Amino acid sequence: MIKKYFGTDGIRNRVGKGLMSPDQMLKLGWAVGSVLKSQGGSKVMIGKDTRVSGYMFESALESGFIYAGVDVMLLGPMPTPAVAYLTQTFHADLGVVISASHNPHYDNGVKFFDGRGLKISDEMEMAIEAAFDQEMVVSADITQLESLGRAMRINDAPGRYVEFCKSTYREKKKLDGLHLVVDCAHGAAYQVAPLVFKELGAKVTVIGDQPNGLNINQGCGATDLSALKAKVIEVNADIGIALDGDGDRLMMVDSLGEVLDGDDLLYLLATESYSSQPGVVGTLMTNRSIENAIVEKGLMFVRANVGDKYVMQELKQRGWLLGAEGSGHILCLDKSSTGDGIVAALQVLAVLVRNESTLNDLDLKLEKFPMKLLNVAITKPFNIAESPSLSSMVAEMESEYNQDIRILIRPSGTEALVRVMVESRCEEVATRLVEMLAENVRIYFS
Repeated sequence: MIKKYFGTDGIRNRVGKGLMSPDQMLKLGWAVGSVLKSQGGSKVMIGKDTRVSGYMFESALESGFIYAGVDVMLLGPMPTPAVAYLTQTFHADLGVVISASHNPHYDNGVKFFDGRGLKISDEMEMAIEAAFDQEMVVSADITQLESLGRAMRINDAPGRYVEFCKSTYREKKKLDGLHLVVDCAHGAAYQVAPLVFKELGAKVTVIGDQPNGLNINQGCGATDLSALKAKVIEVNADIGIALDGDGDRLMMVDSLGEVLDGDDLLYLLATESYSSQPGVVGTLMTNRSIENAIVEKGLMFVRANVGDKYVMQELKQRGWLLGAEGSGHILCLDKSSTGDGIVAALQVLAVLVRNESTLNDLDLKLEKFPMKLLNVAITKPFNIAESPSLSSMVAEMESEYNQDIRILIRPSGTEALVRVMVESRCEEVATRLVEMLAENVRIYFS
């Protein structure tokens, strides 16, 4: 199923490129609205992160939906998982998030949730693409006006979402006595995240909560932990919590500034909160040491393709509840319908409160296999079959090192990049092999 516009997490591009321009967004709103109406839907909810371009795209999508005869509810800046939750509670037929997640401010994107708060299906994405490629028409005589949709703004959305997040923390003892540093990445969670932890009793120091439309993810958040580590040590906090621009990723830092990524947190939650489950889901990027440690605890471990939607698919297929990516997308399906950085952080904090411990106390310092990752910018579509020498190189490396290495070469679903990863028991081997493979990709695809 080859898609023209959708990547692994909706539609994303540099502002002004591809579909990320006002005229294209208006048409996209119409296309999505037309597909929705053909399926019996009539109401959408739109949220966004703090990028300056979000205002422009919000207005354009709103116009497109209204032209298609669909009613629109506007949330303003809200985390991606909040939109998924509120889409359900307001009985909307579709949730729309205007965000480029962890990308810089000059990118933006759109992703969609169905009425159950789940990412829309591949089939619906294909239907939207087909509609987008048609001429934009209105289904009835627009001069009659009754065929147009209407728009309204939802003013109590933040409070509703804060209460939802708090409800997923189910320990009798609250967070009293814990000092947290929360890095909101100057993104969509800057208002709600601090409130959740404060209202559960924690002392909260907040950074990354002054968005200006241009500073989202800039030197902060889940993709750059330097500011969080420094602040945790400066204020002598117990734990640091980092979210990304749209609030669906989580990274954590202990009191000494040591980082716990999505792999570490998957292991913690799998063994402390979901040990009664048959198994958990990681991805092709999950460090092998995490897989080994989880299996040693008696749980099954399954790898999905990279992307939280693929982790979700595996969980749904198997009826399991916990999955994660090393980048910080953590799915706790007994708590939320999608990855939620705030909710995931609360589940980790619940483990600490239950055990009367800190992140420093828990046995989480697994010795990970060295993993080297290089991103190669490309100018033409990546297909490994078009580079016989690259395929041959991979085969030779795997034959020579047998089970001692893992190689993953994949195009990014959100950027014009190919990600080259080599994991090995030997750091020197991983470094050498990843550089050789990346150079081959550059030759054929850059």
